[in-house]
Amino acid sequence: MSLAVAPATLESFAQPAARLARTDVPFACQRGTREVRITPRYAGHPVTAQVRYLWAGAPGASTVIVQGGISADRDVCATAEHAAPGWWKTLVGRGCAIDLDCVRVLAIDWLDADDLQSPSVSSEDQADALAALMDTLGIARAGAFVGASYGAMVGLAFAARHGDRVGKLVALAGAHRPHPYATAQRAVQRGIVKLGLDNGCVDEALSLARQLALTTYRSGEEIGRRFAGGAEYRDGRFQLPVEGWLEYQGRKFVARFGAHRYLALSESIDLHDIDPKSVRVPATLIGFASDKLVPLADLCALQQRLGAPASLEVIETPYGHDGFLKEHERLAPLLREALDTWSMT
Repeated sequence: MSLAVAPATLESFAQPAARLARTDVPFACQRGTREVRITPRYAGHPVTAQVRYLWAGAPGASTVIVQGGISADRDVCATAEHAAPGWWKTLVGRGCAIDLDCVRVLAIDWLDADDLQSPSVSSEDQADALAALMDTLGIARAGAFVGASYGAMVGLAFAARHGDRVGKLVALAGAHRPHPYATAQRAVQRGIVKLGLDNGCVDEALSLARQLALTTYRSGEEIGRRFAGGAEYRDGRFQLPVEGWLEYQGRKFVARFGAHRYLALSESIDLHDIDPKSVRVPATLIGFASDKLVPLADLCALQQRLGAPASLEVIETPYGHDGFLKEHERLAPLLREALDTWSMT
């Protein structure tokens, strides 16, 4: 399903011949930390923050900002400095939909409240940090901002606040404001973590919060298909088919994420509120029909109210909100088209 309000007419940023010509270009990579100066929304005064970033791809090529959900980091792709597979490895890389032979990708680790010496962190703060980082790196303008989930929210904030510094917005599974159903789910998750902090069982609480979150990321159809079956009696109790998966995912999350960081970034999602009319950057919105957290009605409202031409692409998937992590083959042509359609100069 594709709903378009205006045709794309600007020149392509990388025609096939140009792509072929770039395959012999050395791969450039910066993976480091820079100081930036911003005024966080909830701090009320300027602060200096350390931004951990990755800037990798073809030297001299247009920069594409790529940001994911709150659990994503700067390592969107593998590099010599960080050999582990990136969190979007099938879509960002040489020859991929976001082709590092043609563009240079910029990504950051999300800032949290502690990083900003602030009681809370906003999507606008993340956008301002990215803009300030671009200044330190000498990037006058990014060709595009591709954001998924929380990254889409920050992309909208960036386009609203720094629209002259980006050519195109591609927003996957993210809208101008959170849906009340989603805020209710996250409020319970934060409550679980706070209870763990108060009672000395932080890891257990954070694991449970993550497990609860996973049930909202996927659709009932997908969970039902994967974990159908009856309980088994093991280790002195009945265990349901889904429990092992949930517990494994909870342990994996706790191993790499802190409770206070989780609370700050979860809250940041729920504080997000951008006036769509202030976004005057051409946009491609991508939604997932089974997404319970970002329903299609919200994306339709966003598309209709944006201050620039926008299209809405809808993918039918059993993976719900996690469609941006699972539907690589169906997303690849949409990303290529979105990036090729508008000027990336």
